[in-house]
Amino acid sequence: MTKVDIFSGFLGAGKTTLIKKLIADGYNGQKIVLIENEFGQIGIDGGFLKEAGIEITEMNSGCICCSLVGDFGTALQDVIDRFHPDRIVIEPSGVGKLSDVVAAVKRVEGTEVCGTVTVIDASKCRIYLKNFKEFYENQIKYAGTIILSRTGNIAQDKLDQAVALIKEVNDHSQIITTPWDDLSGVQILKAIEEPITAADMAAALLEAEEHEHHHHHHDHGEDCECEECKGHHHHHDDDDDDDEHEHHHEHHHDHDHEEHEHHHDHEEHEHEHHHHHHADEIFDSIGFETSRSFTEEQITNALKALDDSEKYGQILRAKGIVAGEGGKWIHFDYVPGEEDVRTGAADVTGKLCVIGAQVNKEAVRELFGI
Repeated sequence: MTKVDIFSGFLGAGKTTLIKKLIADGYNGQKIVLIENEFGQIGIDGGFLKEAGIEITEMNSGCICCSLVGDFGTALQDVIDRFHPDRIVIEPSGVGKLSDVVAAVKRVEGTEVCGTVTVIDASKCRIYLKNFKEFYENQIKYAGTIILSRTGNIAQDKLDQAVALIKEVNDHSQIITTPWDDLSGVQILKAIEEPITAADMAAALLEAEEHEHHHHHHDHGEDCECEECKGHHHHHDDDDDDDEHEHHHEHHHDHDHEEHEHHHDHEEHEHEHHHHHHADEIFDSIGFETSRSFTEEQITNALKALDDSEKYGQILRAKGIVAGEGGKWIHFDYVPGEEDVRTGAADVTGKLCVIGAQVNKEAVRELFGI
C-alpha cells in the first residue's frame, strides 16, 4: 500500500510552505512524490522541489475536484507504477473540497489515505467562513488535522475566535496552534499521523486509574473482610500510593452509601457491589486544548486550588503542556497535595486534562481561564 497525505487549505494559507518544511525535516529517508494541482496556474514551486530530488506531477489543467476520478485516478496510478514511492503528498487546489479529493484517492487501488490536513490562515478564518462557507467548511469538516498558519503575530482573542469557529464545524480533530518555527517537521508529521488531543490524554489517565482500580480489587479478593472493603478508610503499605488510594476509597464509600443506603445492614451485599463498579462509573475526566500562554506561578496556583474538593470535585490527577512566557513551554503533573511544574519541549497546541470523581468541569475551565 502507498501512503497518501493530502494537504488542503484555502488559497494562500501556507500549504506549500508547510510541505517544504515536512520534506526538509519530517519525511526523512522516504521516497516522496508530490502531486500539485494549482487550478489552472503553473506550479511555481516545482523548481525548488525538483532540486530537492522530488518527482512532481503537475496537474494544472483543472481542479482535482472538478475532473475527479477520471484524470486524477489515472495520473495517481501512473505515479505509483512509475515511481513506486513510499509516500505521495497531494496538494490540491485551494478552492477544492477535501471530501472529493479523499474520495478520489480511495478509489485508486493500492493507496492508503494516511493524513488529511487542512491549513488555515488564523487571521482570515472568520471572513473566509462567511464568504466561502461551502468550500471552507468542507475543508475543515473532513480534516483529520487542522494546522493554523500565521499564529505568531495574531492577537490572542483573534486566535481564540478562529479556534472556536473551527470547533463549531469540527470538534474532534487535532488543531495545531503553535507557530511553525517553534516546531520541527517531525513533530508536525507525528501530530498528523498520530494525533494526541487533550481528550486522548484524559482517556489515557482514566485508563490508568481503571487499571489501578481493578488491580486493587484483585489484591483483596472477593472474600476479603478487611475494613477497607467494608467501606472504611485503609492505608496501604506502599507509601507512594497512599494519597491516591485514600481518595479512591473515600469516593467508593460515598458512592456505596449514596446508591445503596437501604443496605446498611447487609455489608456482604455492599461489599459485592463495591467490587463490581467500573472505573467509568466512578471517575470523570475533562480534556481541552488551549493556545493561551501561562506563567509557572499561574499553573502552580491553579493546581494548588484543585485541592478544594467542594469547588472542583475530588480531583485525583491533572496533567498538561501549555505555552509559557518567552517561547518556553510549561509541563505539569498533579496529584492531591503535590504539584510538579517544569519547563519542557513545545507541543503542537496547549493540552490540559483533569480526572477525578464528580469533577466540576465548568469550574475547572474557569480556573485555567479557558
